Amino acid sequence: MPELFGREFAADPYPAYAWLREHAPVHRAVLPSGVSAWLVTRYADARQALADQRLSKNPERHSAAAHGRGRVGIPGERGANLMTHLLNIDPPDHTRLRRLVSKAFTPRGVAAFAPRVQELADRLIDDMLAGQSGAERGRADLIDSYAFPLPIYAICDLLGVPAEDQDDFRDWAGMMLHTSGKRGGVGRSVKRMRGYLGELIQRKRKNPGDDLITALIRASDHGEHLTGEEAAAMAFILLFAGFETTVNLIGNGLHALFRNPAQRELLERSLEAGDDRVLSAAVEELLRFDGPVELATWRFATQPLVLGGCRIEPGDPVLVVLASADRDPDRFADPDRLDLTRRDNPHLGYGHGIHYCLGAPLARLEGKTAIATLLRRLPGVRLAVDPGDLRWRGGLIMRGLRSLPVEFDPAKVTQSQ
Repeated sequence: MPELFGREFAADPYPAYAWLREHAPVHRAVLPSGVSAWLVTRYADARQALADQRLSKNPERHSAAAHGRGRVGIPGERGANLMTHLLNIDPPDHTRLRRLVSKAFTPRGVAAFAPRVQELADRLIDDMLAGQSGAERGRADLIDSYAFPLPIYAICDLLGVPAEDQDDFRDWAGMMLHTSGKRGGVGRSVKRMRGYLGELIQRKRKNPGDDLITALIRASDHGEHLTGEEAAAMAFILLFAGFETTVNLIGNGLHALFRNPAQRELLERSLEAGDDRVLSAAVEELLRFDGPVELATWRFATQPLVLGGCRIEPGDPVLVVLASADRDPDRFADPDRLDLTRRDNPHLGYGHGIHYCLGAPLARLEGKTAIATLLRRLPGVRLAVDPGDLRWRGGLIMRGLRSLPVEFDPAKVTQSQ
């Protein structure tokens, strides 16, 4: 059996997942945290598990005594009183909160946000170019200067974080991203963010704005409202779940395009022709091929159940391996090949069932805008290092690059549209 969770696995987990799908599709593994959990690797089993109401999202369902002393959930959220969000609760509370929050997160609202996302993408490229001189000219790290700040500033704008406070959010998010394997650093950042969000919610109650936090405060259904604790937790999870997934969508997606020049050329030709249809399909394929979320967030059995021929006991943690399910040859033809024209593509990149990602429309918008803008404005941009030299963050849930060094010809850079 291949080694799981080591450095080679972080760089390319797909061979190990292929082995598991064939030999141990529902496999009990000891995670780096010390927690013992079931890994679900086949598409059919994954889709079943994601929709199975016998698998709870509540961490209190975890039988910690039987499965090791390691913690589950997002580091720091418990200490910062941020547990009451959509990733940690079940119906009927989940149904109520999602119904209230979805009123503040409509497709129409996301579509109206498109010009701002485009403005951010262009501004970040302009800032990247303006800061270059001498030997730096024509080189950049696309994670640090582009993929990371774009979703941070976008979600700050959406939440209603004042411009003068957004760099603080960038710093906190950066600590969460770059210390993902160190709970102390993440926990401190989460507490600082929680304190700020609590203060911001109080300010928005007194001085409402045209923003998501105000909409969360106002959200109601049959007289029900979000409590202050619920509003803070929801604002936090929209930020926490929204920024790193989009960082990885942009970074992993660009990396895949750099490694597959024929597919990149296909996309670039369509963009030059003003046809965005390939772009939409491309983002879906990039989500399938090397998506931002490697494992779906924690689930815990509430009663005995059989999954993939294995008996899961009450309290057992279950982790659905989205990255493996989306490479399952029983569901996807030639799954290890990037095909931007793939038509039959019901990937699980944003989950399935009642916990399907609420922010998926915004993430898709940011991914499409970021990738298209970079390819249009930096023609010929390419990796500046050997692919084997790239380092990947080995967090349990997310999978993304630590950096993405590129080079390009400054003389060919185009202006924003």
